[in-house]
Amino acid sequence: MPITYELQTPNSLSLEQAQKLLAIYGSPLYIYDGDHLRQTIDYISQAIAYPYTQFHFASVTNGNIALLQIFRDAGWGLHANTPGDIYLGLRAGFPPQQIVYSGSNLNQAEMEQVLHWGITTLNLDSLSQLQLCCEVYQSLPPSHTLPLYLGLRLNQPEINGDSRIGVRPEEFPQAIAITRQAGLQLQGLHFYRGTGTNATKAFTQVIDTILDTAQQLPDWEYLDFGGGFGYPYRHDGSAFDWHLFGKELTQRLQQLSQPIKLLIEPGRAAIAGCATLLTRVVSVKWQDSKQIVGVDTTVANLSVPAVHGGYREIVSLSSSNTNPPFLTDICGNTTYSRDYLGRNCQLPPLAIGDILAILDVGAYGYAMSSHFLHRPLPAEVLLEQQEHRLIRQREDYSVLLANQVFGEP
Repeated sequence: MPITYELQTPNSLSLEQAQKLLAIYGSPLYIYDGDHLRQTIDYISQAIAYPYTQFHFASVTNGNIALLQIFRDAGWGLHANTPGDIYLGLRAGFPPQQIVYSGSNLNQAEMEQVLHWGITTLNLDSLSQLQLCCEVYQSLPPSHTLPLYLGLRLNQPEINGDSRIGVRPEEFPQAIAITRQAGLQLQGLHFYRGTGTNATKAFTQVIDTILDTAQQLPDWEYLDFGGGFGYPYRHDGSAFDWHLFGKELTQRLQQLSQPIKLLIEPGRAAIAGCATLLTRVVSVKWQDSKQIVGVDTTVANLSVPAVHGGYREIVSLSSSNTNPPFLTDICGNTTYSRDYLGRNCQLPPLAIGDILAILDVGAYGYAMSSHFLHRPLPAEVLLEQQEHRLIRQREDYSVLLANQVFGEP
Protein backbone atom coordinates (compact mmCIF):
# COMPACT_ATOMS: atom_id res chain seq x y z
CA MET A 1 0.00 0.00 0.00
CA PRO A 2 1.24 3.56 -0.65
CA ILE A 3 2.96 5.33 2.20
CA THR A 4 1.06 8.10 3.93
CA TYR A 5 3.12 11.26 3.70
CA GLU A 6 0.97 13.33 6.06
CA LEU A 7 2.66 12.90 9.43
CA GLN A 8 3.12 16.63 9.94
CA THR A 9 -0.48 17.83 10.25
CA PRO A 10 -2.34 19.79 12.91
CA ASN A 11 -3.19 16.46 14.56
CA SER A 12 0.45 15.39 14.91
CA LEU A 13 1.80 18.77 16.03
CA SER A 14 -0.63 20.35 18.46
CA LEU A 15 -0.97 24.01 19.30
CA GLU A 16 0.39 23.27 22.77
CA GLN A 17 3.48 21.53 21.33
CA ALA A 18 4.08 24.33 18.85
CA GLN A 19 3.77 26.99 21.54
CA LYS A 20 6.23 25.12 23.76
CA LEU A 21 8.80 24.71 20.99
CA LEU A 22 8.55 28.33 19.89
CA ALA A 23 8.88 29.50 23.50
CA ILE A 24 12.12 27.53 23.82
CA TYR A 25 13.69 27.99 20.39
CA GLY A 26 12.00 31.07 18.92
CA SER A 27 10.16 31.74 15.67
CA PRO A 28 10.39 30.94 12.82
CA LEU A 29 11.49 27.37 13.48
CA TYR A 30 12.24 24.27 11.41
CA ILE A 31 11.02 21.08 13.12
CA TYR A 32 12.01 17.62 11.87
CA ASP A 33 10.17 14.48 12.95
CA GLY A 34 12.87 11.80 13.22
CA ASP A 35 10.32 9.02 13.72
CA HIS A 36 8.56 9.90 10.49
CA LEU A 37 11.89 10.07 8.68
CA ARG A 38 12.84 6.57 9.84
CA GLN A 39 9.44 5.22 8.74
CA THR A 40 9.94 6.68 5.27
CA ILE A 41 13.48 5.31 5.02
CA ASP A 42 12.21 1.83 5.97
CA TYR A 43 9.37 2.03 3.47
CA ILE A 44 11.60 2.97 0.54
CA SER A 45 14.26 0.44 1.55
CA GLN A 46 11.75 -2.41 1.57
CA ALA A 47 10.16 -1.46 -1.75
CA ILE A 48 13.00 -2.84 -3.88
CA ALA A 49 13.59 -6.58 -3.44
CA TYR A 50 16.61 -6.77 -5.77
CA PRO A 51 19.35 -8.25 -3.53
CA TYR A 52 22.24 -6.11 -4.82
CA THR A 53 20.64 -2.75 -4.02
CA GLN A 54 22.34 0.08 -2.16
CA PHE A 55 20.48 3.26 -1.15
CA HIS A 56 22.29 6.60 -1.02
CA PHE A 57 20.58 9.71 0.36
CA ALA A 58 20.89 12.71 -1.95
CA SER A 59 22.11 15.27 0.56
CA VAL A 60 21.60 18.16 -1.87
CA THR A 61 18.07 18.20 -0.43
CA ASN A 62 19.15 18.58 3.20
CA GLY A 63 22.63 18.74 4.69
CA ASN A 64 21.94 18.82 8.42
CA ILE A 65 24.44 16.50 10.13
CA ALA A 66 21.90 15.12 12.63
CA LEU A 67 19.57 14.10 9.80
CA LEU A 68 22.39 12.64 7.72
CA GLN A 69 23.29 10.45 10.70
CA ILE A 70 19.79 9.00 10.71
CA PHE A 71 20.35 7.83 7.13
CA ARG A 72 23.80 6.52 8.05
CA ASP A 73 22.41 4.54 10.99
CA ALA A 74 19.71 3.09 8.70
CA GLY A 75 22.44 1.60 6.51
CA TRP A 76 22.18 4.08 3.64
CA GLY A 77 25.13 5.68 1.94
CA LEU A 78 25.33 9.24 0.67
CA HIS A 79 24.92 10.69 -2.81
CA ALA A 80 27.00 13.84 -3.32
CA ASN A 81 26.55 16.44 -6.04
CA THR A 82 29.42 18.66 -4.84
CA PRO A 83 32.56 18.52 -2.70
CA GLY A 84 30.51 20.28 -0.01
CA ASP A 85 28.11 17.34 0.07
CA ILE A 86 31.09 15.03 0.54
CA TYR A 87 32.50 17.19 3.33
CA LEU A 88 29.21 17.10 5.24
CA GLY A 89 28.89 13.36 4.69
CA LEU A 90 32.34 12.69 6.09
CA ARG A 91 31.59 14.88 9.10
CA ALA A 92 28.37 12.90 9.61
CA GLY A 93 30.41 9.70 9.81
CA PHE A 94 29.87 8.14 6.39
CA PRO A 95 32.90 6.11 5.29
CA PRO A 96 34.25 7.54 2.00
CA GLN A 97 33.52 4.24 0.24
CA GLN A 98 29.80 4.75 1.00
CA ILE A 99 29.70 8.17 -0.67
CA VAL A 100 28.96 8.32 -4.39
CA TYR A 101 29.91 11.49 -6.23
CA SER A 102 27.72 12.41 -9.23
CA GLY A 103 28.44 16.06 -9.96
CA SER A 104 29.70 18.30 -12.69
CA ASN A 105 32.38 20.83 -13.56
CA LEU A 106 34.99 20.34 -10.85
CA ASN A 107 38.25 22.21 -11.27
CA GLN A 108 41.53 20.38 -10.74
CA ALA A 109 41.89 21.36 -7.09
CA GLU A 110 38.39 20.11 -6.35
CA MET A 111 38.97 16.83 -8.15
CA GLU A 112 42.18 16.36 -6.17
CA GLN A 113 40.27 17.05 -2.95
CA VAL A 114 37.55 14.51 -3.79
CA LEU A 115 40.11 11.78 -4.41
CA HIS A 116 42.21 12.73 -1.36
CA TRP A 117 39.05 12.31 0.73
CA GLY A 118 38.99 8.68 -0.43
CA ILE A 119 35.87 8.77 -2.62
CA THR A 120 36.02 5.68 -4.81
CA THR A 121 32.78 5.84 -6.85
CA LEU A 122 32.44 8.76 -9.23
CA ASN A 123 29.88 9.33 -11.98
CA LEU A 124 31.29 11.93 -14.39
CA ASP A 125 29.15 14.04 -16.68
CA SER A 126 31.58 14.84 -19.51
CA LEU A 127 34.59 13.40 -21.27
CA SER A 128 36.71 16.29 -20.02
CA GLN A 129 35.75 15.59 -16.39
CA LEU A 130 36.52 11.91 -16.94
CA GLN A 131 39.92 12.84 -18.41
CA LEU A 132 40.64 15.16 -15.46
CA CYS A 133 39.68 12.47 -12.94
CA CYS A 134 41.98 9.95 -14.61
CA GLU A 135 44.89 12.42 -14.75
CA VAL A 136 44.51 13.37 -11.09
CA TYR A 137 44.24 9.72 -10.09
CA GLN A 138 47.44 8.87 -11.96
CA SER A 139 49.27 11.75 -10.23
CA LEU A 140 48.49 10.49 -6.73
CA PRO A 141 51.23 8.67 -4.80
CA PRO A 142 50.62 4.90 -4.52
CA SER A 143 49.83 5.27 -0.81
CA HIS A 144 46.84 7.48 -1.65
CA THR A 145 45.33 5.46 -4.49
CA LEU A 146 42.35 3.20 -3.94
CA PRO A 147 40.50 1.19 -6.61
CA LEU A 148 38.15 3.54 -8.47
CA TYR A 149 34.67 2.74 -9.74
CA LEU A 150 34.06 5.16 -12.59
CA GLY A 151 30.71 5.74 -14.23
CA LEU A 152 29.16 8.06 -16.77
CA ARG A 153 26.10 10.20 -16.25
CA LEU A 154 23.88 9.34 -19.18
CA ASN A 155 22.62 11.96 -21.61
CA GLN A 156 20.25 10.22 -23.98
CA PRO A 157 17.83 12.78 -25.45
CA GLU A 158 14.98 10.32 -26.02
CA ILE A 159 14.83 9.59 -22.27
CA ASN A 160 16.59 12.56 -20.63
CA GLY A 161 15.16 15.26 -22.86
CA ASP A 162 17.16 18.42 -23.42
CA SER A 163 19.73 18.19 -20.63
CA ARG A 164 23.12 19.84 -20.19
CA ILE A 165 24.32 17.00 -17.98
CA GLY A 166 25.83 13.74 -19.11
CA VAL A 167 27.64 11.81 -21.81
CA ARG A 168 25.85 10.57 -24.92
CA PRO A 169 26.13 6.91 -26.00
CA GLU A 170 28.03 7.84 -29.16
CA GLU A 171 30.78 9.18 -26.86
CA PHE A 172 31.16 5.87 -24.99
CA PRO A 173 34.03 4.52 -27.13
CA GLN A 174 36.11 7.62 -26.43
CA ALA A 175 35.25 7.41 -22.72
CA ILE A 176 36.33 3.76 -22.63
CA ALA A 177 39.61 4.67 -24.32
CA ILE A 178 40.30 7.46 -21.79
CA THR A 179 39.84 5.16 -18.81
CA ARG A 180 41.81 2.27 -20.28
CA GLN A 181 44.70 4.55 -21.15
CA ALA A 182 44.83 5.42 -17.44
CA GLY A 183 44.74 1.73 -16.48
CA LEU A 184 41.15 2.07 -15.22
CA GLN A 185 37.75 0.69 -16.19
CA LEU A 186 34.42 2.33 -16.92
CA GLN A 187 32.12 0.30 -14.73
CA GLY A 188 28.99 2.33 -14.15
CA LEU A 189 26.08 4.10 -15.78
CA HIS A 190 24.10 6.80 -13.98
CA PHE A 191 20.56 7.69 -15.04
CA TYR A 192 18.83 10.81 -13.76
CA ARG A 193 15.20 11.32 -14.75
CA GLY A 194 14.78 14.92 -13.59
CA THR A 195 13.78 16.87 -10.51
CA GLY A 196 10.74 15.85 -8.48
CA THR A 197 9.02 13.37 -10.80
CA ASN A 198 5.90 11.72 -9.33
CA ALA A 199 5.00 9.78 -12.48
CA THR A 200 6.19 6.23 -11.82
CA LYS A 201 5.90 5.39 -15.51
CA ALA A 202 8.50 8.04 -16.34
CA PHE A 203 11.02 5.73 -14.64
CA THR A 204 9.68 2.26 -15.44
CA GLN A 205 9.14 2.83 -19.17
CA VAL A 206 12.83 3.57 -19.75
CA ILE A 207 14.33 0.65 -17.82
CA ASP A 208 14.89 -1.52 -20.90
CA THR A 209 16.48 1.33 -22.86
CA ILE A 210 18.85 2.13 -20.00
CA LEU A 211 19.88 -1.51 -19.56
CA ASP A 212 20.53 -1.85 -23.29
CA THR A 213 22.64 1.31 -23.21
CA ALA A 214 24.58 0.19 -20.15
CA GLN A 215 25.56 -3.05 -21.85
CA GLN A 216 27.54 -1.01 -24.37
CA LEU A 217 30.13 -0.64 -21.58
CA PRO A 218 32.28 -3.79 -21.69
CA ASP A 219 33.26 -3.53 -18.01
CA TRP A 220 29.79 -2.65 -16.72
CA GLU A 221 29.31 -3.54 -13.03
CA TYR A 222 26.80 -1.08 -11.56
CA LEU A 223 23.68 0.85 -12.49
CA ASP A 224 22.99 4.07 -10.61
CA PHE A 225 19.30 4.63 -11.29
CA GLY A 226 19.65 8.06 -9.88
CA GLY A 227 17.29 10.39 -8.10
CA GLY A 228 14.61 12.83 -9.10
CA PHE A 229 11.96 10.81 -7.29
CA GLY A 230 9.10 13.12 -6.42
CA TYR A 231 7.00 13.91 -3.39
CA PRO A 232 3.23 14.70 -3.37
CA TYR A 233 3.17 18.22 -1.95
CA ARG A 234 -0.49 18.38 -2.90
CA HIS A 235 -1.69 15.53 -0.75
CA ASP A 236 -4.61 14.74 -3.03
CA GLY A 237 -2.26 14.45 -6.03
CA SER A 238 -0.36 11.53 -7.50
CA ALA A 239 2.54 10.00 -5.57
CA PHE A 240 5.46 7.95 -6.79
CA ASP A 241 4.73 4.22 -6.47
CA TRP A 242 7.88 2.77 -4.93
CA HIS A 243 6.60 -0.82 -4.89
CA LEU A 244 5.65 -0.83 -8.57
CA PHE A 245 8.97 0.75 -9.44
CA GLY A 246 10.87 -1.77 -7.32
CA LYS A 247 8.98 -4.73 -8.79
CA GLU A 248 9.59 -3.76 -12.41
CA LEU A 249 13.23 -2.80 -11.88
CA THR A 250 13.93 -6.04 -10.00
CA GLN A 251 12.35 -8.15 -12.74
CA ARG A 252 14.47 -6.56 -15.47
CA LEU A 253 17.72 -6.76 -13.53
CA GLN A 254 17.20 -10.42 -12.66
CA GLN A 255 16.95 -11.22 -16.37
CA LEU A 256 20.52 -10.06 -16.98
CA SER A 257 23.23 -12.66 -17.52
CA GLN A 258 25.29 -11.40 -14.57
CA PRO A 259 24.46 -9.67 -11.27
CA ILE A 260 24.70 -5.89 -11.47
CA LYS A 261 24.96 -3.66 -8.42
CA LEU A 262 22.02 -1.23 -8.20
CA LEU A 263 22.36 2.22 -6.63
CA ILE A 264 19.24 4.27 -5.78
CA GLU A 265 19.48 7.92 -4.70
CA PRO A 266 16.29 9.15 -3.01
CA GLY A 267 16.45 12.70 -1.76
CA ARG A 268 13.25 14.71 -1.72
CA ALA A 269 11.10 11.55 -1.56
CA ALA A 270 12.80 10.44 1.64
CA ILE A 271 12.96 13.66 3.61
CA ALA A 272 10.37 16.20 2.37
CA GLY A 273 7.50 15.03 4.56
CA CYS A 274 9.33 14.92 7.87
CA ALA A 275 9.62 18.67 8.40
CA THR A 276 7.45 21.66 9.26
CA LEU A 277 8.35 25.34 9.35
CA LEU A 278 6.53 27.08 12.20
CA THR A 279 5.91 30.81 11.91
CA ARG A 280 3.92 33.40 13.85
CA VAL A 281 1.44 35.89 12.45
CA VAL A 282 2.70 39.46 12.90
CA SER A 283 0.08 41.40 10.91
CA VAL A 284 -3.36 40.93 9.40
CA LYS A 285 -5.18 43.14 6.94
CA TRP A 286 -8.09 42.70 4.56
CA GLN A 287 -8.37 43.59 0.91
CA ASP A 288 -12.08 43.21 0.22
CA SER A 289 -12.85 39.58 1.16
CA LYS A 290 -9.22 38.39 1.01
CA GLN A 291 -7.14 38.05 4.17
CA ILE A 292 -3.55 39.29 3.85
CA VAL A 293 -1.42 37.76 6.59
CA GLY A 294 2.15 38.81 7.39
CA VAL A 295 4.40 36.32 9.17
CA ASP A 296 7.85 36.41 10.76
CA THR A 297 9.55 34.28 8.11
CA THR A 298 10.27 34.78 4.42
CA VAL A 299 10.31 32.89 1.16
CA ALA A 300 14.11 33.12 1.43
CA ASN A 301 13.82 30.47 4.16
CA LEU A 302 12.38 27.97 1.66
CA SER A 303 13.37 26.60 -1.72
CA VAL A 304 13.41 28.93 -4.68
CA PRO A 305 9.87 28.53 -6.11
CA ALA A 306 11.06 28.80 -9.70
CA VAL A 307 13.43 25.88 -9.14
CA HIS A 308 11.64 23.46 -6.84
CA GLY A 309 7.99 24.49 -6.90
CA GLY A 310 6.15 27.14 -4.95
CA TYR A 311 3.40 25.10 -3.28
CA ARG A 312 3.53 23.99 0.35
CA GLU A 313 0.42 23.24 2.37
CA ILE A 314 -0.09 25.77 5.15
CA VAL A 315 -2.31 25.09 8.15
CA SER A 316 -3.32 27.14 11.16
CA LEU A 317 -2.57 25.71 14.60
CA SER A 318 -4.62 28.38 16.33
CA SER A 319 -7.92 27.82 18.12
CA SER A 320 -9.72 29.73 15.35
CA ASN A 321 -9.68 26.66 13.11
CA THR A 322 -13.39 26.17 13.81
CA ASN A 323 -14.26 29.39 11.97
CA PRO A 324 -15.10 29.31 8.25
CA PRO A 325 -12.08 29.75 5.95
CA PHE A 326 -11.29 32.77 3.83
CA LEU A 327 -9.10 33.18 0.79
CA THR A 328 -5.73 34.09 2.30
CA ASP A 329 -2.29 35.16 1.13
CA ILE A 330 0.61 34.44 3.49
CA CYS A 331 3.29 37.11 3.06
CA GLY A 332 6.89 37.11 4.27
CA ASN A 333 8.64 39.76 6.34
CA THR A 334 10.48 41.49 3.49
CA THR A 335 9.46 44.01 0.84
CA TYR A 336 10.32 41.61 -1.97
CA SER A 337 7.24 41.67 -4.21
CA ARG A 338 7.26 37.87 -4.57
CA ASP A 339 7.67 37.15 -0.87
CA TYR A 340 4.63 34.88 -0.61
CA LEU A 341 4.76 31.71 1.45
CA GLY A 342 1.34 30.80 0.11
CA ARG A 343 -1.28 32.37 -2.14
CA ASN A 344 -5.02 31.84 -2.19
CA CYS A 345 -4.92 29.50 0.80
CA GLN A 346 -8.12 28.58 2.61
CA LEU A 347 -7.53 29.65 6.23
CA PRO A 348 -9.74 30.84 9.11
CA PRO A 349 -9.57 34.45 10.30
CA LEU A 350 -6.18 34.90 11.92
CA ALA A 351 -4.85 37.21 14.60
CA ILE A 352 -1.43 38.52 15.57
CA GLY A 353 0.43 35.81 17.50
CA ASP A 354 -1.33 32.87 15.84
CA ILE A 355 0.91 30.01 14.70
CA LEU A 356 1.00 28.70 11.14
CA ALA A 357 2.65 25.45 10.06
CA ILE A 358 4.16 25.22 6.59
CA LEU A 359 4.28 21.50 5.85
CA ASP A 360 6.61 19.23 3.86
CA VAL A 361 9.69 21.48 3.98
CA GLY A 362 12.32 18.80 4.67
CA ALA A 363 13.72 18.91 1.14
CA TYR A 364 15.08 22.10 -0.43
CA GLY A 365 13.88 24.07 2.58
CA TYR A 366 16.74 25.10 4.82
CA ALA A 367 19.13 23.71 2.19
CA MET A 368 18.14 26.46 -0.25
CA SER A 369 17.52 29.23 2.25
CA SER A 370 19.54 32.41 1.86
CA HIS A 371 20.32 35.77 3.41
CA PHE A 372 18.40 37.59 0.70
CA LEU A 373 17.26 40.95 2.12
CA HIS A 374 19.53 40.25 5.08
CA ARG A 375 17.37 38.14 7.32
CA PRO A 376 19.25 35.64 9.57
CA LEU A 377 18.20 32.00 9.18
CA PRO A 378 15.96 30.05 11.61
CA ALA A 379 16.97 27.36 14.06
CA GLU A 380 16.38 23.66 13.40
CA VAL A 381 15.01 21.20 15.96
CA LEU A 382 14.72 17.40 15.84
CA LEU A 383 11.80 15.57 17.48
CA GLU A 384 12.33 11.91 18.40
CA GLN A 385 9.90 9.92 20.56
CA GLN A 386 8.40 13.14 21.92
CA GLU A 387 11.82 14.48 22.90
CA HIS A 388 13.26 17.56 21.20
CA ARG A 389 16.79 18.85 20.69
CA LEU A 390 18.43 21.71 18.84
CA ILE A 391 20.32 20.60 15.70
CA ARG A 392 21.19 24.04 14.30
CA GLN A 393 21.51 27.34 16.12
CA ARG A 394 19.40 30.31 15.11
CA GLU A 395 21.49 32.94 13.36
CA ASP A 396 21.74 36.51 14.55
CA TYR A 397 22.72 39.62 12.62
CA SER A 398 26.43 39.00 13.15
CA VAL A 399 26.24 36.35 10.42
CA LEU A 400 25.77 39.17 7.91
CA LEU A 401 29.30 40.38 8.66
CA ALA A 402 30.95 36.96 8.50
CA ASN A 403 33.97 36.94 6.18
CA GLN A 404 33.53 40.59 5.25
CA VAL A 405 36.70 42.66 5.33
CA PHE A 406 36.06 46.26 6.24
CA GLY A 407 37.59 49.20 8.01
CA GLU A 408 38.05 52.92 7.76
CA PRO A 409 38.68 54.11 4.17
